Amino acid sequence: MAHSRDKMTNGEGGGLLRGLLMILVFAWVLRSLIAAPFSIPSGSMLPGLYIGDYLLVSKWPYGYSRASFLFGFPPISGRLFATLPERGDVVVFRGPQGNDVIKRVIGLPGDTVGTSGGRVVLNGKTLPQQPVGDLPVRISANTPCRAVVPKEANGQCLYAAYRETLPNGRKYVVLDQVDNPVVDDFAAVRVPDGHVFLMGDNRDDSADSRIAPEAGGMGFIPIESLIGRAAYTFWSTDGSSSWLLPWTWFSAARWDRIGMAH
Repeated sequence: MAHSRDKMTNGEGGGLLRGLLMILVFAWVLRSLIAAPFSIPSGSMLPGLYIGDYLLVSKWPYGYSRASFLFGFPPISGRLFATLPERGDVVVFRGPQGNDVIKRVIGLPGDTVGTSGGRVVLNGKTLPQQPVGDLPVRISANTPCRAVVPKEANGQCLYAAYRETLPNGRKYVVLDQVDNPVVDDFAAVRVPDGHVFLMGDNRDDSADSRIAPEAGGMGFIPIESLIGRAAYTFWSTDGSSSWLLPWTWFSAARWDRIGMAH
């Protein structure tokens, strides 16, 4: 009887171990090959993405590299099934400091990208911009009014906004708050092979490819560092909730932002 009990105990232990292993494998496959969550940590992608937005990031559109895989395993070099992003894609990537960052693709390998008077000059042509007036962004615990010249009305921060159009027809709204020669007048550079040029939509509050890594920016981003493409927002919170008070999770939710595609 004691021998039988030992066999049952060993069997139960082995089954538990196999179950845990299957869960780990499933989590690795899901997070590495299909989709992963990403939370917006800053206002560099306003007005499209708020601090406190939680996104699903599609992992397959650009192929797979070490940056794609959960825990960086396996530590492969290069990129499998590599595909270039399109101009205008919102991508999550591994930044020069090792943190995950989100920006918009503006330039592809071989493109020349610069700025003049705050407007993007792509391959020698200035991207069209159409003013859309003062755009309201709701002020909340995690989204203060960071306008250079604050304008507030009815609990909202008003930003000067413009609709920008890429040569492929992609349109999106950007913020341009102030004349800043460091980023508004950026001498045109050629994007090296195997790299992309990325910018935040909040043009005066984004450390992106216009700024060198040694100065706190991103510089050119290797395609190998791409993690995936932003798909849609599955949750959004204004920062007023507490983990210890579950009912506040719902009162803090920005319900109108859930399900937004990017």
